Amino acid sequence: MESKVNYAVVGAFVLAFGAALIAGVLWLAVGGNSKKQYAPYQAIVKESVAGLSIDAPVKYLGVDVGKVSAIGIDPENTQQVLLKFLIYRGTPIKQDTEAVLKSQGLTGIAYVEINGGSADSPVLIATEAEPVPTIRSRPSLSARLENVATSVLGNLDKMTTNLNAMLDDGNRLALKTSLADTASLMRMLAGQREALNASISDAARIARNTARASEKFSPAMDRVTASINAIEKMAQVVSRAGEGAGRTVDAAETSIKQLSTETLPELERLLVELNQLAPSLRRLIEQTERSPTSLLLGGSRVPMGPGENGQEKP
Repeated sequence: MESKVNYAVVGAFVLAFGAALIAGVLWLAVGGNSKKQYAPYQAIVKESVAGLSIDAPVKYLGVDVGKVSAIGIDPENTQQVLLKFLIYRGTPIKQDTEAVLKSQGLTGIAYVEINGGSADSPVLIATEAEPVPTIRSRPSLSARLENVATSVLGNLDKMTTNLNAMLDDGNRLALKTSLADTASLMRMLAGQREALNASISDAARIARNTARASEKFSPAMDRVTASINAIEKMAQVVSRAGEGAGRTVDAAETSIKQLSTETLPELERLLVELNQLAPSLRRLIEQTERSPTSLLLGGSRVPMGPGENGQEKP
């Protein structure tokens, strides 16, 4: 006896099971994260954001913390790109936190990596002047490599231009002439090899003779040094003697000053008195020669002249 299958019940069961499965998936995908709240942030990037799309992940040290909500040109500067993020609340976004564009593996899918700030940096929060906080950005590795490559290529281009300017027709001719002269000089030196060897041998012999002469000259230099030391000692003795002579001269100068200020005036007065006394001594000597007894008896009286009788007139 065959059992009958109710296909209507089976179809209803399959539909119900599929609906329940879809609802579970949607709940896990949407409802499981419904409790998480986002905070808006933005960043200004000064490079191309090719490969970055909306809903691209935002990672904090490799951990998914949000997503990219908008990508557009900065209205204040058309050379920059304005990125807007939705990041889970509670993520430690500091004032020195930086956002960097990175690519994931070999697929090249771009995402935003946020590097954590320092521990003592304040938390980046919204203000009235800036309701959406702006996270600082840093050039990505590809941008830095591009800048370095551009700089290197620019330097190579400048170097090539300078070389082309330096190696013009005139300089190339001069370089060719210099190379030819150098080749001629080398051939000439090769032809004078024996003379050069002889000159080198003579130079070596002169060096050896000079070394021997310097060895013999060393005792003479020692004697000269000893003589110089003796001369220095003698100069010191002479210097000390000169100092003693200087003191003697100073003492003599003091005596001369004393003689000129004290003795000479007294001597000058004595000479004046002797000059005044000299006539009297001369008369005394003449009188003594005429009459030696005058020293004892006194001088003879002068005889009276005519009309003098020794009496006074009445």
